[in-house]
Order: sequence, then C-alpha cells, then structure tokens
Amino acid sequence: MDNAKIKNLYTLSETKAGELLEGFEYPWEALKEISYFIKKIGPHLDPDIYEKKGENIWIARSARVWPTVSVTGPCIIGERTEVRQCAFIRGNALVGDDCVVGNSTELKNVILFNHVQVPHYNYVGDSILGFYSHMGAGSITSNVKSDKQLVVVKDFLSGESVETGLKKFGAMLGDHVEVGCNTVLNPGTVVGRNTNIYPVSCVRGVIPPDSIFKAQDRIVSKLKE
Repeated sequence: MDNAKIKNLYTLSETKAGELLEGFEYPWEALKEISYFIKKIGPHLDPDIYEKKGENIWIARSARVWPTVSVTGPCIIGERTEVRQCAFIRGNALVGDDCVVGNSTELKNVILFNHVQVPHYNYVGDSILGFYSHMGAGSITSNVKSDKQLVVVKDFLSGESVETGLKKFGAMLGDHVEVGCNTVLNPGTVVGRNTNIYPVSCVRGVIPPDSIFKAQDRIVSKLKE
C-alpha cells in the first residue's frame, strides 16, 4: 500500500501540520488529531501575522475572509488565503497559505496544504488535500459509507487493503491532484501525486500517482500517454 503512504503523497514542508503528519504512516491516521493539533499550535502563532478571532480561531491578517463566512473553531486560516462568500467552516480545519475556499464551500475536519483550491461549492470533510491540489466546481468528498460501516482503504490494482477503524473518512489527495467538476470521491479514496480525475467521476480506492482517471476500470499512466 505504498501509494497511500504519507511519504509518497505529500510535501510536509508545505503545511503547518507537517509535525503532526510525520508521526504517522498513513494520512488518515491523523484525522482524529486535527482538533488537538490546532489548539496546540494556535496560541504560539506570531500575533503580528495571525489574529485570534474567537475561541480557538486564528486567521492570518493578510487573509481575505468575506463577512458572510461562518467559522467555528478550532480553525487556522493561513496567509493570503481567500475565503469567499457564504463558506461554512465547521471546525477542525487547518487551512494553509495562498488557498481559496470558495462560495458556499463547506469544510470539516480537514487539512488543506498551501495553495489548495476548493473554489466553488465543494464539500470537503474528514480529508487531507495536498500542496497545489484543486477540486473542480461541485466536486465533493463523501465521508460516510451508505451502510455506515467502518472504512477500508482498498488498492484494487494490487489487491491490498487496510482497515482504518474510521466511520468518517473522505479523501486523501496527494500534491498537484486535479479533480474534475461534479466528481464524487467516495469514502476511503486516496489519489496519488500529479493525478487528474475526469469530470463527473465516481472514484474509490487508491489511485496511482501520475495517472489519468477516466473511469474506475480506465486508469492510465501519464507517462505512457
């Protein structure tokens, strides 16, 4: 299950959560610790750069947060990040620098690395999005299975699987992942670095790095295209 390991998905220097993530093998192991980690580092953020805006809420002074945005802590919003009209940040959200959180986008229990864009009515829950990853308009993470069972991460190409012990698990997107518009990332989805997902896709399992996901049975290597 190498394609699902933190070391093969993320550039840890591109998030304040690097210290948290480096203590785990798989990224979803950090989901239960996001709230604690934000509360731990928040009080030590530079007050010249970050302003405390509420209970366990720190927002960079250079960030642009529209007045119609709803923010519940624990939450950190990074430098030069834009949070647009009617975004709903429900807590346990560590948003990096130079990100875009779009109109009517909802975040809950997430880590967004620097330069992540979720710009148009996206739902991102119980997920970690890598450096420069982007979710097209209307694409969402589905974070609970329809049968309410615990999520198992499956690599359909290798036949490997890992039990997560989690009921809520959205998607782990590696660095530079592009998710097409109106795509659903099913619970337990892991997308490798530099992979593109076609619009209106239904994705599940571990998707290799440097790939183009056209359909679940049509995943091609960019290197062979």
